[in-house]
Amino acid sequence: MNLLVVGASGFLGAEVCRQAVAAGHRVVGTHHSAAVAVPGVAPRRLDVTDRAAVRALLTGVRPDAVVSTPYRFDDWAVTADGAAHVASAAAEVGARLVHLSSDAVHAGRPEPYADAEAPTPVYPYGAAKAAAETAVRAVDPGALLVRTSLILGEGSKQIQRCRDALVGRATLFSDEIRCPVDVADLAAAVLELLPTELAGPLNVAGPDEASRADLGRLLARRLGVDPAGLQTTTTVAAGLFRPIEVRLDSTRAAGLLRTRLRGVAELFG
Repeated sequence: MNLLVVGASGFLGAEVCRQAVAAGHRVVGTHHSAAVAVPGVAPRRLDVTDRAAVRALLTGVRPDAVVSTPYRFDDWAVTADGAAHVASAAAEVGARLVHLSSDAVHAGRPEPYADAEAPTPVYPYGAAKAAAETAVRAVDPGALLVRTSLILGEGSKQIQRCRDALVGRATLFSDEIRCPVDVADLAAAVLELLPTELAGPLNVAGPDEASRADLGRLLARRLGVDPAGLQTTTTVAAGLFRPIEVRLDSTRAAGLLRTRLRGVAELFG
């Protein structure tokens, strides 16, 4: 497969590249500021907010498939407009597109969210991810939208924040519930889904729910340190308005995939 990974310098994008190279695919990976550091990947600098540049790159590379992972938490142009530009160019060259979305598109509630539930964003990042989904589906109805949750793994922002909280440099929310997934599991699932004809939203997240504070306590146990000093709070106490309980029901994905999505207890075991 001739594969293009947009956002290859990111945590998930780099793992997709590593696994794709190991599987024998020809991989081109894009970056903006940080360089692509995966052996065997042909790096290309790309500003996804530049529609003409995105079109020129895809026209030149002519990929069979595109995995689109770029986002910036506080930048609508990258998260929403960039996704639209990639989808438009991928459709033009006839490439299969897997777009990475997020549980941030949902408002939060006690009941799990099914795959096809419409976005209900309540804060800017969620709105940007929802706009990205809308644009991708409008441009390429055959694209697959993978909705995922907190991405774990050594070197991830989530694990680093847990480490910081254990030494008093950060605070973890005890009321923000998610379904964390390991980066290796998620990357393997994405590559497995590429050759399928699945389209529309698909939840691909871990089977277990956990708060960010739970993750901190699990990491403390794995490191053999006392979790008593772990700094925690709630989103309400912090004065934040963002989704609280967002559980993704990934039953359908689990039934389709050979890749097993491991739960947090196993990941921290």
